[in-house]
Amino acid sequence: MILGEKIALLRKKNNYSQEDLANELGISRQSVSKWESGNSIPDLDKIIKMSSLFGVSTDYLLKDELEEATPSESDEVIEEGKTVSLEEANSFLEATSQFASKLSFAISLFILSPITLIILGGLSETGIAPMTENMAVGFGTAVLLLLVAVGVVIIVMSGIAYGKYDYLEKEKIILQYGVAGIVNKKKAEFAETFRRNIALGVGIIIVGVIPLMIAAGFSASEFVEVVCSGVLLAAVSLGVHQIVWAGVIQGSFQKLLQEEDYSEENKELKKKTGSFAGIYWCLVTAIYLGISFTTNLWYKSWIIWPVTGVLFAAINGIYISIVKKSQKNL
Repeated sequence: MILGEKIALLRKKNNYSQEDLANELGISRQSVSKWESGNSIPDLDKIIKMSSLFGVSTDYLLKDELEEATPSESDEVIEEGKTVSLEEANSFLEATSQFASKLSFAISLFILSPITLIILGGLSETGIAPMTENMAVGFGTAVLLLLVAVGVVIIVMSGIAYGKYDYLEKEKIILQYGVAGIVNKKKAEFAETFRRNIALGVGIIIVGVIPLMIAAGFSASEFVEVVCSGVLLAAVSLGVHQIVWAGVIQGSFQKLLQEEDYSEENKELKKKTGSFAGIYWCLVTAIYLGISFTTNLWYKSWIIWPVTGVLFAAINGIYISIVKKSQKNL
């Protein structure tokens, strides 16, 4: 039970209206309403006054895990870490919502970028369209690079604005009283949306494979297979958009609550393994550009990205396991 719910419960139990409680505390009725809805948190002096007014301990009001209004004699433990207020937490969640939309869109552009090149390459090879291979590759590559450039600009610009919250995934944080309860409540409200978007994203990607499988099964022409490959990339783009958007927002709750990938232990681990991802993707990019420019097969070399993406998950997992094992042996 979060702080706002406890205030509402105690107020009703003591036959106070919101206005009555506001008068007792010397504040406006709107302030009490905001407390109970979880949109704001009372100052410490108001917490102390309500503790005396309702005859409960401040521990009961401040600690979400305490469900019974009994006095607490536990000693207060002072923790070290950066304190996050409700205002800061709400600002971060709002910024994450905007960042998630931009990041998922940019990644979708990256996945979509080779489609024009693939289609034009197919038209050129089959002779359906009156264009040379050089024309197809030149125009298709231009579109590819344009979409990639737009995606990069979106990520860089949005990342700069979002960068001020980097400390949430790198440093130990302490949420002010009541904040954890409100974040947990918002996380629970988002849970169904998260599950739905993940399932939808995976489903779209799987369905996107079907046209290509049907074309292969019926020995369709080379151009039909090329078109089906484009349909697959479009489906992957849409599916990944759903997954990334939901995952980033879900991650924002985990960052604030220091759960799963953002637990204190994993934060320390990331400090030691964070450079691996940067080195890996720089090498992949260099290999991709090298092969593409050397062979001029841009409409085929895009396959490097999904392959290295899957490979990264495996290699990164092995690397993290090695680091964890070395830490235990120290």
